[in-house]
Amino acid sequence: MNLQIENLSKTYSNGVQALKNVNLTIPMGMFGLLGPNGAGKSSLMRTLATLQQADTGSVFLGDLDVLNEKEKVRKILGYLPQEFGVYPKVSSYNMLNHIASLKGISSKGERKDLVESLLTKTNLWDVRNKSLGSYSGGMKQRFGIAQALIGDPRLIIVDEPTAGLDPAERVRFHNLLSEIGENTIVILSTHIVEDISNLCNNMAIICLGEVVVKGNPAELTQDVKGRIWKKAIDKTELITYQSDLKVISTHLKAGQTVIHVLSDNQPDPSFEASTANLEDVYFAEITARMETVSA
Repeated sequence: MNLQIENLSKTYSNGVQALKNVNLTIPMGMFGLLGPNGAGKSSLMRTLATLQQADTGSVFLGDLDVLNEKEKVRKILGYLPQEFGVYPKVSSYNMLNHIASLKGISSKGERKDLVESLLTKTNLWDVRNKSLGSYSGGMKQRFGIAQALIGDPRLIIVDEPTAGLDPAERVRFHNLLSEIGENTIVILSTHIVEDISNLCNNMAIICLGEVVVKGNPAELTQDVKGRIWKKAIDKTELITYQSDLKVISTHLKAGQTVIHVLSDNQPDPSFEASTANLEDVYFAEITARMETVSA
């Protein structure tokens, strides 16, 4: 079963065109949606989660019409938005039990088994009776995934799930997402390149509401192999290099500015070859898209 998105567009009342003819085929497993802030990622996620209507286009999950059969979609959808609130004085156990009831699981015994299973899976069992307001950021994110898994969803959408997590929590969250993605379509929307590289076999980069590239992360990285060059410069020289070369990214390292340049040939002997990674692909594609807009 695939999620098929065709010619999806959305313009808000203020005139901002958030989505422009988005076309994507998303298979079973982890799918990464990468892009800068304001790229249209959240607009796409909200549309897929039936929280807003698209202007044009179609979305099908198998035979299910996502845009026109919203109630059916919501029964098989798990959604973890970028920001979500919790009832601070309610325990995770009671909250999950309540959400399960709202999702139509009427059997008390069935709800009990489900809630206990989810709390164990998300490593929250030991704190199941603590109030949600006392949870750390990572614990709240794991609770968010637990509630998203209620009802055995066929599609799970997570929007910027690791923002603000410490390294240990991020690793645990990655492991949990990977496990979930073995039997479900999981869309991971983020601006953190490393998350996509570590978790996803398929991905797309979106910029200014348009899909600029899609495919397997390793294969996309192969496309820029041997074409990335780096050099440490003084920050006052940056403008000169940007005018003469295709500088795709800059990094501050040990007090110096390190630039990455995309070029088929070594720009000059002072540059050294850099091992290409997904971050280089991301910046190359975003830079090219922004140059096209400004031209």
